[in-house]
Amino acid sequence: MQIGMVGLGRMGANMVRRLLKAGHQCVVHDIDPQNVADLVAEGATGAGSIQDLVEKLDPPRAVWLMLPAAITNRIARECAGRMQAGDMLIDGGNSYYREAVDLAAELAPRGIQVVDAGTSGGVWGLERGYCLMVGGTEEAMQRLDPILAALAPGLDGKGAEPGSAETAALGYLHCGPTGAGHFVKMVHNGIEYGIMAAYAEGFNILKAADAGQQKRAADAETAPLHDPQYYQFDIDVAHVAELWRHGSVISSWLLDLTAEALEHDPSLADFDGIVSDSGEGRWTLRAAVETGIPAPVLSSALFGRFASRDNDEFANKLISAMRYAFGGHTEKP
Repeated sequence: MQIGMVGLGRMGANMVRRLLKAGHQCVVHDIDPQNVADLVAEGATGAGSIQDLVEKLDPPRAVWLMLPAAITNRIARECAGRMQAGDMLIDGGNSYYREAVDLAAELAPRGIQVVDAGTSGGVWGLERGYCLMVGGTEEAMQRLDPILAALAPGLDGKGAEPGSAETAALGYLHCGPTGAGHFVKMVHNGIEYGIMAAYAEGFNILKAADAGQQKRAADAETAPLHDPQYYQFDIDVAHVAELWRHGSVISSWLLDLTAEALEHDPSLADFDGIVSDSGEGRWTLRAAVETGIPAPVLSSALFGRFASRDNDEFANKLISAMRYAFGGHTEKP
């Protein structure tokens, strides 16, 4: 099948490589000409612009966008402005699901189908395949099935056979009408935030298990450590991470990656601990609030990311100011 790919970053480029390997024809475009050139050398057809990409695709066209959420809507409309009835626009990025719903309604009168394909797999997707959460019509799913099957892990990471009746176990699923795919991916990423935070907090507690061996200041600004004899453990967190990978009920691919990172550098000196969020956690909590679903773990994980970026700096300064005002407490250096 022929497909256009706009956006050749960490995921888009490897998705093209996986599709080329499966025998699909890919027309590619990116703001960085070198990204395009790299894939042309591997068998893709390059396009210098959106217009060029659309013109190089045979009708009915299929254009897949792998772009940051902040620019997806603009590029989607730019593509749609050059497309015609029967063409298909697929958003595989982490866009807000409501935008997919609105775009589908906007383009439906022109006969352009909108498919939202939440895509998980990261930089490992080329090797392992991608988990695809798809929203759109049954007709769109059937037409796109060969592409989805090639991108998905299948039973062995090498892709699935197109036309499979039950696809969830193969790594791709029709979740419902347009918007449903991004909704499922949104919640997927909210859960991801929570799992990552749980691992991070747990390992941080393990790392502090030697607190009884550390000298603590004896002043009014330092909470005493009661029973220091119970905190005399110098635990090798890298070895614990590796241990938990084998037979533990909390084993997971995220734990595999954690163990690898800690083995490489137990102190994690290459990282500053500034954790970004690209929107999905926020949107998950909005859905939870609007539907009345409690989500304390996911909300705590999201707010933890905000705090990692010093977004709580003013609040912390204000707490210090209040403590100083009522009790003369000065900040410890």
